Amino acid sequence: MNFDFSDEQKQLRDSARRFLEKQSSVAVVRRVLEGDEGYDRELWQGLAEMGFTGAAIPEEFGGAGLGYLELCVIAEELGRAVAPVPFSSTVYLAAEFLLAAGNDAQKKNYLPKIAAGEVIGTFAYAETAGEVTAERIKATVSGGKLSGTKIPVADGAIADFAVVAAQGGSGLGLYLVDLTGPGVTRTVVDTIDPSRKHARIVFDGAPVEQLGAGNAEAVIEAVYDRAAVLTAFEQVGGSDRALEMARDYALERIAFGRQIGSFQAIKHILADMYVSATLARSNCYWGAYALSTGSAELPEAAASCRVSATRAFQHCSTNNIQVHGGMGFTWQFDCHLYYKRSNLLALNLGSLSVWENRLIARMRARNSARDAA
Repeated sequence: MNFDFSDEQKQLRDSARRFLEKQSSVAVVRRVLEGDEGYDRELWQGLAEMGFTGAAIPEEFGGAGLGYLELCVIAEELGRAVAPVPFSSTVYLAAEFLLAAGNDAQKKNYLPKIAAGEVIGTFAYAETAGEVTAERIKATVSGGKLSGTKIPVADGAIADFAVVAAQGGSGLGLYLVDLTGPGVTRTVVDTIDPSRKHARIVFDGAPVEQLGAGNAEAVIEAVYDRAAVLTAFEQVGGSDRALEMARDYALERIAFGRQIGSFQAIKHILADMYVSATLARSNCYWGAYALSTGSAELPEAAASCRVSATRAFQHCSTNNIQVHGGMGFTWQFDCHLYYKRSNLLALNLGSLSVWENRLIARMRARNSARDAA
């Protein structure tokens, strides 16, 4: 069996890497990081023109209709470039919620615009610190109007619309909200990675449209499993780049008349980084398989790759700084860009401990089902 990507998918990866090396350079990332601009507009439009924003959107809704494997390839390259764009919020979350729960009219209204890069979407879920549960959601919808506060909302300051989780007449529901319309107040909040802006959004009688009429919690869990796999590929891409940066510096830096990479301590650090990144990639390939085939293994595979990729990116980004020594902590070096992004992604979709608990629970459920059979 061949567990690798196809030649066409590898060509897509090479094309994405060349594009991002040119359009998402360190200078671009730093400009967004240090400025008030929420994202790089030119890069965002370029991604849309390349067909990346619509990679997993069916052709009938204006997308490229490629599939999730291709989207995984693109996600890895975005993570490698620490791209300062609202790709995950719009493509992994907003678009997936529309595909999972939207009616034809909603899909036709939003998905072609997402594929064309004309709109930015996000998911407004959390309201307080800690794990988000249905019981902790206090935002309410009454008479078609939404009231409540969501914080932090990824790319919330620049998004055109949001999928919002709120309490309705029959419990937790999902709703589409125009963030440029009445009853919406947005404030940028500080995060560890300013290259991906977050916001506090206050809804005060904002008009909403219900998204799906089924079990909202089940839809959220399903979409989060998909997004977890895609985010894990971003984390693997960042892990590999951090490892490359550390390796290159270890070969260039001379101390005591020799390359620091020749010292045993540095060799051990680099070897540990390689092991964690490779293990994460293996888990991500399982997640990509489960996602692309609609396998029943997806919940367990998603949690597995999410946990391993989160650990790998944080480990590699931290040790990249260690290999660079005192210079690695300075603003002039680029190590901190990956350290910031690794910690931001570690909290997106829920913390590491949340996903570890999900992995354990899902493994136990599988074992219990097997024993019962």
